[in-house]
Amino acid sequence: MKEPQDQREQTSIPKHKIGRAASLAGAGVRVGVNYLKYYGKKKLTGKDEKDRFHELTAAETYSTFSKLKGGPLKLAQMLSMDRNLIPEQYVDEFSKAQYSAPPLSFPLVVNTFVKDVGKKPGELFDSFTHKAVAGASIGQVHRAEKDGKSYAVKVQYPGVADSLKSDLAIVKPIAMKLFQLDAKAIEPYLKEVEARLLEETDYELELRRSVELAKSSEELPSTRFPAYFPELSSKRILSMEWVEGDLLDVYANSTASQEEKTRIAQTLWDFYHHQIHGLRLFHADPHPGNFKVHEGELWVLDFGCVKELSNEFYRTYFQLLNPDVFRDEEKLKPVLYEVGLLLNSDSPHEVRKLMQVFQESIELLARPFVHGQFDFGDEAYFKELADFGERTRKDEELQQLNTSRGNADALYLNRTYFGLYNLVGSLGATVKTRMPDFSVFTA
Repeated sequence: MKEPQDQREQTSIPKHKIGRAASLAGAGVRVGVNYLKYYGKKKLTGKDEKDRFHELTAAETYSTFSKLKGGPLKLAQMLSMDRNLIPEQYVDEFSKAQYSAPPLSFPLVVNTFVKDVGKKPGELFDSFTHKAVAGASIGQVHRAEKDGKSYAVKVQYPGVADSLKSDLAIVKPIAMKLFQLDAKAIEPYLKEVEARLLEETDYELELRRSVELAKSSEELPSTRFPAYFPELSSKRILSMEWVEGDLLDVYANSTASQEEKTRIAQTLWDFYHHQIHGLRLFHADPHPGNFKVHEGELWVLDFGCVKELSNEFYRTYFQLLNPDVFRDEEKLKPVLYEVGLLLNSDSPHEVRKLMQVFQESIELLARPFVHGQFDFGDEAYFKELADFGERTRKDEELQQLNTSRGNADALYLNRTYFGLYNLVGSLGATVKTRMPDFSVFTA
């Protein structure tokens, strides 16, 4: 989470389904109106002003999502991390959701404390900031003091958990319209998003996972985790040690030497390699607001979004990254059928088309692993990723094949890898990468 930038505080959040539905429906209507204006003007003048349409629609959609918090805002945050999925105007606007959503007023925070723990913040702590020091999609953070110690106290927005399912049901057609997504294609993924978001609203679960994952990762060099305090926490309040230092994006733009930035980038890479390939339970929210750098160490601040990989999914998914597999069509094809990216109903022509697309996308994802080290400071790689996403988005034949494919478990893993790539890229670093041990997949 990141410090809010002098935004006007919200004094209320629509909590009831009717009010939230009306807000989201209003956003949908505005999208529709913008579409009519765009196509009408295009037909009359012959000018294609799609960029302007996306700019207006992205701003209006984010404005609604940011006021509602919760599922809509978290969805915006997730979408902003993948430039391959949506037009850049939405990435730029939705990226605000990573850490600069409008904060809630203090009376709403007090109300959450009274309802959850039966006390006001001032009765639990010696001091407690009235204004949030950081804010995002599910909750906001206040700084507190008690007995000479500093705490970061995360307070959940009211009504977030209760409204998630209904919010996502209403957001679905808006996303389909905006990004030309197929209903069947996105249904399994929306269910996966819903499951993870519901977990994120359970701060008691987050506390347990934070302690467990920190313990299982404590041997990693230069990687630190804040202490957590169950006695000052509840289902909607989470208290942890206050951590000094610079958020990762601030650090990336600092005057620290490239050698130091590369060391931090390697620490970040090793942290994810350990969790994905060692624990198969990993921090699935790799945006800069969740990491700080202090005195040469990387601090991991938030385990709200965590994804577990089954052995079967892990085995199948990482077979795809084996160069011996993805470079050989005869070896690749049966794995694509196994993971559901190719379907028995596909015609020979469709299989050829999809094989070409999947082979290219897998090569792009796997490229950092292939040679044992990779220069994430190479902007050409990220341009290639963006160009591939844009090209496949505009491919009308491919859109016709955009039915329900693949495994929804891959959603957060892909998101995590591309988020990690972007974080390491922001540090301009060349890091040592390690392939999984592919022998375990054939044993």
